[in-house]
Formats: sequence, structure tokens, C-alpha cells
Amino acid sequence: QLQASGGGLVQAGDSLRLSCAAPRRTFSNNAVGWFRQTPGKEREFVGSISWRGDSTSYTDTLKGRFSISRDNAKNTVYLQMNALKPEDTAVYYCAAARGPYSGSSIASYQYWGQGTLVTVSS
Repeated sequence: QLQASGGGLVQAGDSLRLSCAAPRRTFSNNAVGWFRQTPGKEREFVGSISWRGDSTSYTDTLKGRFSISRDNAKNTVYLQMNALKPEDTAVYYCAAARGPYSGSSIASYQYWGQGTLVTVSS
């Protein structure tokens, strides 16, 4: 139900913005989170944004480089990634939570997108 897009191949230091679109009923009144995963590793929390966009949270290691915003009129959530590093290479997923606020727990999210691949070359 969620469609993540915007991934691709970039160089270290570049910026990239991912988008996550979904039907209104999927996003309505729900926070949205971004996660990422590399082969052989568990899915990792990147950050989340509340339903009204008044609250965001990020994993500590990404604070200052990544930011999340949303446009509810367009039913779209964005992940802005700056100063990308090779270790940011992963498949990035967006997910809609079970309520207006959510954190890092995967169990808090009920709907998932298919993921978009981000590759950062050194």
C-alpha cells in the first residue's frame, strides 16, 4: 500500500530525497517511519514523523544528516538524506504506524512499502 521511490546510485557526499506515497486512508491519523536494511542484517530504524508533522525522531547516528517531512495534502512523506556515506547503502522502507505518534519499534508499524535501493559509492 505504500510506495517508496527516489533511490539510486550516488556518490559519497551527495544528497538524495526519498518519497513515500500511499492512499489517504493509509496515512490518515498515522505516523510514518523510515527503516533501512542491508543483506544479512536486521531492519534498522531511521526515523519517524507524527501524523501532523509536529514531532520527528531519528536514530542517534543519523541526526543532523537525515530529516523527515510530510505533505498530507499529497499523501506523501519524504526522507531527505544529506552528506551520504557508503555505509548508508541499503534498501530503504517506509511504513505507516498504528497511531499518530510512533517510534523505533517495528511492531508499531502496520503497513509497509516495498523498499527502494540506495547505493552510495566511495
